[in-house]
Amino acid sequence: MPVEGRAIRIRFLPALTASRDRLYSDHPTGRAVYAAAFVRKREIVLDEELLKQPRELARILTHELFHFAWVRLANRNRVSFEALLLEERRKNARGELGWSAASRKKASRRHRRAWREYLCESFCDTAAWLYSGVSRHPEFTLAPRHRSRRRAWFHAAFPSGIIPI
Repeated sequence: MPVEGRAIRIRFLPALTASRDRLYSDHPTGRAVYAAAFVRKREIVLDEELLKQPRELARILTHELFHFAWVRLANRNRVSFEALLLEERRKNARGELGWSAASRKKASRRHRRAWREYLCESFCDTAAWLYSGVSRHPEFTLAPRHRSRRRAWFHAAFPSGIIPI
């Protein structure tokens, strides 16, 4: 997956947790997380434990990189991705392609902000499924027919195969 854009700093820290939109390392506050992307700072922070799990590192790093792609995505592509997810909702599609999207999917039916967060996380989880090299994972629960539509959407959205970040 070739990407192009300004450099992104990647750091590893021990025992990451998050609470109220803040990231902590080696601190008892918050819930455990593997990573965080800081788009404005062009930085990704990953938990050191991922260094012992190369497949999980690839999947999560790909997800985080695509937060940078999401903010650079053309509005027409965001609208078409949203239409794709609305169609999945209409068809009562169950499952997702990662914990990040799955955890927001249910709440997305009740709140507009939650829907926007779900769009972004679903985009990033789909990209991780598609580009990380990890083809099987317990979090990949979306039905194959919906996966195929998402794959086709990504190929149409990035016809050159280069992802702007």
